[in-house]
Amino acid sequence: MDRAAVFIDGGYFAKVGKLVFPTAHICFEKFSDELCKETGYQRLRSYYYTCMPYQGDPPTQAQSERYSQMDSFVYNLKRLKRFEVRLGKLIYIPKMNDYIQKRVDVLLAVDLVRMSWDHQIEAAILITGDSDFVPAIEAAKDAGVTTILYYSRGHAQVGALDELLYACDDRHEILKKHIDAAKRT
Repeated sequence: MDRAAVFIDGGYFAKVGKLVFPTAHICFEKFSDELCKETGYQRLRSYYYTCMPYQGDPPTQAQSERYSQMDSFVYNLKRLKRFEVRLGKLIYIPKMNDYIQKRVDVLLAVDLVRMSWDHQIEAAILITGDSDFVPAIEAAKDAGVTTILYYSRGHAQVGALDELLYACDDRHEILKKHIDAAKRT
């Protein structure tokens, strides 16, 4: 059976969970295996891309709690079989009075292109809505990899741009059946 890698944009999937499947508590290993099974591939490995939340110096109680929850989440992801977590950095932008993730998209793009051109995978299953990945998707396709997108249409804030939809070979909506098949036991 041909091998696939699953690339999960953690920020995107967290938003899908919050807005579309708010009560779902899933096992990401089961979720990855379900998507591979549905598309006819064997899962080589899954990758989850995210950032740790901001902590001041000293951190507030709320910051400490958010960080601790994310640290526990990441710890449990790392314990899953054939699962990798890639952490970007969170930086504060004073002019915007906001925090933004840095390096997360680049980490995903580098892994996708590297695995494709090294012929480690025959398919890349992406869970994202971000069209920034289009050049990496095109590079993967140039290497002969089938690109499969899973995205949500369940809320206006988590859709996928047409450019991303058109770039991928196959497109599937994340449905309740995928979430139900991946419920934690």
